[in-house]
Amino acid sequence: MTTSYGSLCDDFYVNMNLNTQMDLSRERDTLLHFFERIQRQYPTMNTLYPRESGDYCLEEDRENGSYRWIAVERDRVCSGYVNPPSLDAIDEQNRLVLQLVPFNLGISNLDIDSLDVLFGMDFDFQGNHDEILAEALFSETPFATLLDVPQARPLGFDPSILISLSPDCRLQAKIALESRTGAYQVRTGKYKEEDQLSLYLSVRQYPDPAEPFSCLESYDNQRRLCEELMNDRLIPNFVHPITGAIAQRS
Repeated sequence: MTTSYGSLCDDFYVNMNLNTQMDLSRERDTLLHFFERIQRQYPTMNTLYPRESGDYCLEEDRENGSYRWIAVERDRVCSGYVNPPSLDAIDEQNRLVLQLVPFNLGISNLDIDSLDVLFGMDFDFQGNHDEILAEALFSETPFATLLDVPQARPLGFDPSILISLSPDCRLQAKIALESRTGAYQVRTGKYKEEDQLSLYLSVRQYPDPAEPFSCLESYDNQRRLCEELMNDRLIPNFVHPITGAIAQRS
């Protein structure tokens, strides 16, 4: 990978979601066959468990901080890799999932609602996340003038931005920042050490009904766009200011 994303944050991850129009099968044999096929490719993925929602997830041991996971939910199949050694590693996994789902889970092109590829970064900071975002991203904008109000403190500076990347608006990119600071923490100064400030970049593709849709081709294009946007736009304009603001308080 051209950029070591893991060196810029405390946790880096890539997720892929294949969203369907219809509910997926909950049959035991169907799900087991799918997960067993995944495990044959990745034998270290040996933990299968149900979530409270009724979804099922197969994943590796989380103890070393780098692990794969795959989940079958009610109307989507999810695949992710936390702190992957390379983008090639997650590409191999996601392409395998896309190759298997038509045969193992019965997902056809007619059933596909959209395909998402997400790059995520988490930053450790035991303090007011909104204060970091206000300083890093809003200090030179009209929003910063709101903090000149007497006794004003940042409490909700976590924007979400959606843009179109194609004339038909079927290809979209979303940039979102998530603060995990609440009013109680700001009021008391009691911040949780495990809370992380998050940045998400996702690219979504909706199929064009007039054109054949290839999940694999779309995935490759979306993953490429994520990497380009992260390198050219987010790292210099979002990541560096955030890490700089955190470093000033460390």
